Amino acid sequence: MRNFSKSKLLAFRQCPKRLWLEIHRPDLRIDTAATQASFQIGHQVGDIAQRIYDPAGLGALIDVQTEGFSRAFERTTELLGTMLPIFEAGFVAGGALAFADVMLPDQVDGKQVWRMVEVKSSTSVKDYHRDDVAVQVFIAQSAGVPLQSVALAYIDNFWTYPGNDDYSGLLVEADLTAEAFSRTEEVKAWITLAQLTSASPAEPAIETGAHCDVPYACGFYDYCSRDEPKAQYPVYWLPYIGAKAQELAAQGVIDLADVPDDLLNPKQMRVKTHTLANTVFFDAVGAAADLAVHSLPAYFLDFETIQFAVPIWQGTRPYQQNTFQFSLHTLSEAGQLEHTEFLDLSGGDPSEPFAQALIAVCGQSGPVYVYNAAFETSRMSELATRYPHLSAALLAINARVVDLLPIARDRYYHPSQQGSWSIKKVLPAVVPELRYDALDGVQDGGGAMEAFLEAIHPDTQAERKSQIEQQLLAYCKLDTYAMVRLWQVFAGRTELKL
Repeated sequence: MRNFSKSKLLAFRQCPKRLWLEIHRPDLRIDTAATQASFQIGHQVGDIAQRIYDPAGLGALIDVQTEGFSRAFERTTELLGTMLPIFEAGFVAGGALAFADVMLPDQVDGKQVWRMVEVKSSTSVKDYHRDDVAVQVFIAQSAGVPLQSVALAYIDNFWTYPGNDDYSGLLVEADLTAEAFSRTEEVKAWITLAQLTSASPAEPAIETGAHCDVPYACGFYDYCSRDEPKAQYPVYWLPYIGAKAQELAAQGVIDLADVPDDLLNPKQMRVKTHTLANTVFFDAVGAAADLAVHSLPAYFLDFETIQFAVPIWQGTRPYQQNTFQFSLHTLSEAGQLEHTEFLDLSGGDPSEPFAQALIAVCGQSGPVYVYNAAFETSRMSELATRYPHLSAALLAINARVVDLLPIARDRYYHPSQQGSWSIKKVLPAVVPELRYDALDGVQDGGGAMEAFLEAIHPDTQAERKSQIEQQLLAYCKLDTYAMVRLWQVFAGRTELKL
């Protein structure tokens, strides 16, 4: 009988076909960059958890990669006879195997018992976490572990890092003991069904659907969808279509051309009409009127930020958007365009120098154009809270912000946007000579985050760091120059040589 890993059982819970492919055709799996990044975050949080649950450093870590499965299980058995914390303890029983994040020894009525803690990098308890813990508990108990309780530890995103490597408040626990202990028969049934699925010589006949992304994006999606009908104009191009896209797909409607008009709101109808006709919608008069109320000088601003599941800078929170770069194009009353920028790759907290530099270049009056104002205004409000002495100046900039995104949504649509008003889609439609894919290296916000992390890593060589710096500067500069050119077209100011 095959012993399923916990991850295999959870794959079965998502989709039996995924389990079959994981076992019989793992070569077909393609993990997205987001999936790979989530693995890295999980490892990082796990490392911090070891420091939190074993501050004295007396515990034992089992490394299956170096020790191998047999020795990992043997050493776990040996360590269960001690009173030491165990990390990545390995258990195999009942047709499954798993490695527990944290095992903490205790005594009840003179007998040794154990408390299990599963550590997650999320900020709340999800339903699939409950399945995860139920599997973990079943395997440990089947292996004879005297398990007293089990908890799921997750990140408290309201906690603020005090500095000095003190992460004692990063994780909070949810006690899942009663629930997990009560699901023994349920887990047994999963294992039995998983055995039947894996033993089948043919892959299960399961079509793609919403389950392909819940709880994780499945790496076999491209394979599973290879023979399914492909829409020329997919329904998901419709803005705000949400769950209705799945409802339509269930009815066999996957193309815009087949979506009944009476199901669509005006913006969705606009996307459908102009996509199918391959025509451009541009309310030039309305766009010009929207912008006519704002005079020059004008400022065009964009931020780049970085998130850490485990904060590295004092005074910041888990998953907080920390500003490290801005680009600003300034258009004078005379129509002259100037560019200024800020980028901190020192590895130290860039927040306060960022805020000071921003205040210095944004002037005292004139509109500050951004694309999707909620992002920049939220960052400035956060900086104002962190640095009270800069609060008035930052909030004054906030009060001048003008968002170009709603104007683009209401006044412009090109079929090449495919239902999106991301600036990455709108810019090449409005100003075809400008394209993000022509940039070297960094071409989007996710790439900017990855580049920043590489640049501040102590092992990054000076030459590579300089290369990253130039790529980041070029990317952020294009973001604000893109806004300048969009403003020019929407405002009807084509006489300006920008």
